[in-house]
This record gives sequence, structure tokens and C-alpha cells, in this order.
Amino acid sequence: MGTLYLVRHGQASFGADDYDQLSERGKAQSQRLGAYWRERDLRFDAVYTGTLRRHAQTLAGITEGLGGLAPAPQVLAGLDEYDSGALLRAIHPAPLPRPDTPELYRHHFRLLCDALAQWMAGTISPEGMPSWDAFSAGVRQVLERVRHEHADRNVLLVSSGGPISTAVGHVLGTSPEVTIALNMRIRNSAVTEFSTSPKRLMLQTFNTLNHLDSAEHRDWVTHA
Repeated sequence: MGTLYLVRHGQASFGADDYDQLSERGKAQSQRLGAYWRERDLRFDAVYTGTLRRHAQTLAGITEGLGGLAPAPQVLAGLDEYDSGALLRAIHPAPLPRPDTPELYRHHFRLLCDALAQWMAGTISPEGMPSWDAFSAGVRQVLERVRHEHADRNVLLVSSGGPISTAVGHVLGTSPEVTIALNMRIRNSAVTEFSTSPKRLMLQTFNTLNHLDSAEHRDWVTHA
């Protein structure tokens, strides 16, 4: 039996004009994850990422921490995050203030959860985005590819909270509400593990940060 390691990207640039860029903390989180795996002599037989800059930067940090990564990554758009800006505009056309206070931060994510629920129900069609059915199908296709092509091997998948929570929801058969709740809880550089076989995927761990579980790194935990 193999293991699929799904990693959410390191901390990006929440609140900035360009979110799709790791912060210095995000780069450090990614490098630390690679170093943690190197300490345990973990190696990967296949690597998948989305097409976003933060995915590539996270993989680069992991590779640096590992001291090298043999397999060339397979870059798939099916692992890209949904467009949170388009979702928000679909239910709140007026510009939102920059979420730079705790209350504005909470308001931002309350609206996003509402927009996700409406998108998943098919009641809104955010501009430039696929339907929820098409988005989730893209994630399922990647999981099926891993199951068929890499069963009994170690596979690394670097993506975002939306595709990872969708993958967990698919494997566990969760409701849309639970899938959204899972999405909102996935931390930066967190690892979720599926055991893989030709017949099925099974959830082993969710949203773990073992690489940051030390006095030196505990204040590195971030969510956005």
C-alpha cells in the first residue's frame, strides 16, 4: 500500500494585491517540511502540483529542504484553487474593504463560505470559473490517476485548500457544508495523507503540522 501526501501551499500574501506569492514565512514553512521529511528519509516516486505560483514556490521550498527531488513534477490545472475573488463578487458586487482587522478578516471568510455554498449548490456562476461539478471532477480525475498509476508508491501532491478539502470530501463522502468547513481549517504547509491501493483511497491523516511541532517552530503556524 502506498501513500499520497497532499500539501497545502505555504503562507501566501493574503490581503495583498497579488495573493499568489509566498511570504517569507511561507517559504520557511515549505523548506522546513522538506527538511522534516529528509530527516525521516522519505522520498517520492511521483510529484503533482497545480499551475499556480504559490504551488511551484512551495514545491521549490520542499525540494530545497529535502536536498533534492528526483521526479519531475506533473503540473495539472485540476489542482488549482478556485477564484475566491470571483466568488465574493458573485454575491457582493461592491468592493470589499481590505481585511486588515480581525473583524474584517472574519467578515471576509463568512462571505466566502456563503459564496462557496451557493457555488456548490449551483445557484451562482462566478465569472471566469468552472461549475462546482467541473471543479470537483478535476480533483477526482487526479485522485483516480494517482490510484491507477502510482498505487503502492509514495506520491507528493502540492495544491491549495479547496482541492485538498474536495479530495477529502470525495473520499469520505461528506456534505458540501462539511467540505467547506474542512477547507476553512487547512493550515499553510499542512499535510493530509491518503493510503493508496488499486482499489481505493483511504484517509490516514488530515491537516497535520508535525514538521512545526517544536518550540522553535510553533509560532510558524498560519492559516491564509
